[in-house]
Amino acid sequence: MRTIGIIGSGTAGLQLAYALKDDFDVTVLHHEEPDEVRSGRVRSTQVHFQPTLARERRVHMPANSDAPQIRTIHFQLGGQKLFTGQLTGIATSTDQRIRFADAMEDLAKDGVRFRHGRISAGDLDALAASFDLIIDAAGKAGPVASFPVDESLTPFRTPQRKCIVGYFSGIRPVEPEGISITVMPGTGEMFEIPAVTSNGRATILFIEAVPGGALDAFVGVKGPDAFAERMLGVVEEHLPEIAGRIDPAKFALIDDNAYLLTAVTPAVHRPYVMHNGTLILGCGDSVFLADPITGQGCNTASYAAEQLYETLLAHADADWDESIGSEYWNRTQPYIKAVTEWTNAMTQPLPGHIAELLMQAAADQNTADRIAHWFEDPTQAYRSFFEQHNSQPFPR
Repeated sequence: MRTIGIIGSGTAGLQLAYALKDDFDVTVLHHEEPDEVRSGRVRSTQVHFQPTLARERRVHMPANSDAPQIRTIHFQLGGQKLFTGQLTGIATSTDQRIRFADAMEDLAKDGVRFRHGRISAGDLDALAASFDLIIDAAGKAGPVASFPVDESLTPFRTPQRKCIVGYFSGIRPVEPEGISITVMPGTGEMFEIPAVTSNGRATILFIEAVPGGALDAFVGVKGPDAFAERMLGVVEEHLPEIAGRIDPAKFALIDDNAYLLTAVTPAVHRPYVMHNGTLILGCGDSVFLADPITGQGCNTASYAAEQLYETLLAHADADWDESIGSEYWNRTQPYIKAVTEWTNAMTQPLPGHIAELLMQAAADQNTADRIAHWFEDPTQAYRSFFEQHNSQPFPR
């Protein structure tokens, strides 16, 4: 049986392990044990939209029955509520600390080997000699391998937003319960996301702050209590609708590690390279890293993982060389382009025709639903953004 080493135990690595384990000898190379994952810092936000959930069901990944069922996306511009769009299918949000740890334990029981330890570029020689194929799914910290950057899809050299994330108790959900997006032109965005954690239900408050703007207010904040205090102050000052649903006496992080301060410089790499005669394929954030403003990180990783699996299965007995990598990239690239260019556009001044579409959605439910569908199928968002090229920007 051909051997595959998967670097990383996040969304892409774990879905690939489930998909590949029945046809190949799979080893997952990871640097945290399940108990460390469960008790560690939150990784990000996460909403698995209906297409991702369907992919996970196809490879028999376990689901969390307690996860909130997300059916709507609420959109506000400044202090004005514009619309509530209906998703085509139910989305869910489960704290990745639970999801990743449970999946690692489930896979281990099913015969997948896990090798504990950090992997660096210096380990690739030994790995190339040990496996028939290496998959680099190292996540935002990656890539481990030297995948070339796709300059056409990598226009930025610095982060376009600062990302501030906290999982909180003490917030009454929006009605009907769903994802709430508030755009503050020139300042940034606030996303409100229901989630389930090991400590029960929580509301994720996720700020995408324009560097130097009013929402970029967490510099120097250290520790969970100071983080929660600053978040409450920012919400009360800038987001009165959310503030009105907070009980200050109960407002707190769901646990001391349930917050994150980071920034992402979007980058897309060509996801294949040969190393000492062994093919290395990249998947997920390791090679397709986008700003989280459109909530596509885990969904893109899931899409790419399925494309990689199907490519390998179609060539299970062929030589695994650059031609396999090229086919995988050709299959994946149109979707990655759509996600990347839509996401990058969302961090910039909005085209005039998109501003008009948002305003139209306030009076037309079909348009509101169409915009909600962007998050389930980013190729629809791409077509909406780029079918007109001469619109005047709408300030953000």
